[in-house]
Amino acid sequence: MSFARPLRQHVLVAPARWASSKRYASSSAVSVPTINCTRDHSLKLPVTLTPTRLQSLKETLAEIIPAKRDQLARIKKEHGQVSLGEVKVENVIGGMRGLKAMLWEGSLLDPNEGIRFHGMSIPEVQKVLPSAKDGKEIIAEGMLWLLLTGQVPSEQQTRDLSRQLAENGELPKYLIDLVDSFPRTLHPMTQLGMGVAALNHDSKFVEAYDKGMKKTEYWTYALEDSLNLIAKLPALAARIYRNVHHPGKSLAAIDANEDLVGNYANMLGYGDNQGMKEYLRLYITLHGDHEGGNVSAHTSHLVGSALSDPYISYAAALFGLAGPLHGLANQEVLRWILAMQESIGSDAPLERVREYLWSTLNSGRVIPGYGHGVLRDPDPRFIALQNFCEVRPELRDSPIINLVKKTAQVAPSVLTKHGKTKNPNPNVDATSGCLLYHYGLTEFNYYTVIFGVSRALGCLPQIVWDRALGLPIERPKSLTMDAIEKMVKKA
Repeated sequence: MSFARPLRQHVLVAPARWASSKRYASSSAVSVPTINCTRDHSLKLPVTLTPTRLQSLKETLAEIIPAKRDQLARIKKEHGQVSLGEVKVENVIGGMRGLKAMLWEGSLLDPNEGIRFHGMSIPEVQKVLPSAKDGKEIIAEGMLWLLLTGQVPSEQQTRDLSRQLAENGELPKYLIDLVDSFPRTLHPMTQLGMGVAALNHDSKFVEAYDKGMKKTEYWTYALEDSLNLIAKLPALAARIYRNVHHPGKSLAAIDANEDLVGNYANMLGYGDNQGMKEYLRLYITLHGDHEGGNVSAHTSHLVGSALSDPYISYAAALFGLAGPLHGLANQEVLRWILAMQESIGSDAPLERVREYLWSTLNSGRVIPGYGHGVLRDPDPRFIALQNFCEVRPELRDSPIINLVKKTAQVAPSVLTKHGKTKNPNPNVDATSGCLLYHYGLTEFNYYTVIFGVSRALGCLPQIVWDRALGLPIERPKSLTMDAIEKMVKKA
């Protein structure tokens, strides 16, 4: 089916005190317009009522793209020779850390404020993005719309997108046969990457490219592939989980009235666990994008710059995400927390926790879940997950979650005194895996698959924008060590 199908007629209204409300409106017959998110975060509503048809996601993008193309052309013409900073030898041999060297529209990571999605902080998006029908947490569809368009969708637009994704969520038979043929010992992330790559079989971008299409149309087929992939990721990821950890167990059917992550939770077997379902909604939505410089995001952009279709591009990103230095961090935290729990108990006082932290550092190891490659203040994602813990009754008395809280109380002072970290504060990994463990998902090697389902929300919209803006193939200049030394002598 087409993701650009016409939607029903609605009347657009401006609800009272919308910015302080979790939702815009509860009525399915009344919807609010999409809202442009500007850098000063002033969100403007119309003052008149206008009968109109609510725009689809594709229609919304089609309206936005011309202005974005004009902006890029203006930047290139007027500022193309302006320096954004110097390149030092330490940048070249230090993983290019900190270099301003790529365009990424969906989000920007500030060292002190943390992540902003089109200018909006995590607390701000939690206030304005629609939540689940049966819960309070924001859902992935709203974040996807925001990352693609820079606009806040109405509740009805979000519900319609949920239905469209659900209606396209079933896996084709060839993919089911392929995934079911994998040995159970094959790592779940390897299976996920192979499954995503195999969907290239149905790529509309490849089909249109082979027939010949205008460059200005690239984005439309990239969008169709991207939405199709996002729709199928929950069923693919859930099937891998079933095959590896619960063979023979039946998978729940996709519910057309459920949101993307709600269906994912159902297929994982947690449909009756409202706490887990709500946590997965929050976790997947907030993990969706973290600007473009991390391994998975950069990989999808790099591979996509060769005009590889979204399936191939995101499969490459998943294999980057599978690396221990990128997507496995919350597992390391969980193992460390469980070891501490076994050593000092669940009800240990703060002083015993402090002593355990020092024993970890004095043994030459690091305290996992603390510090960040960019952030210098506490990770807003960690704060959002801790706030979630405070409002869920089942988490207030959780031994492992309480140990996470105690660690967060003492670790910053211990790490500051230790003096070997630029940021002694917790990042999102300090608690994310522990929450999965509390809710009963104890298969560590599956955690990164959930991360992989999430990160598609950010990587795939950027691929659409790469094609819409006509960005070129990525080709940085490399140097040998001899060449570096020769250049240094001339400097």
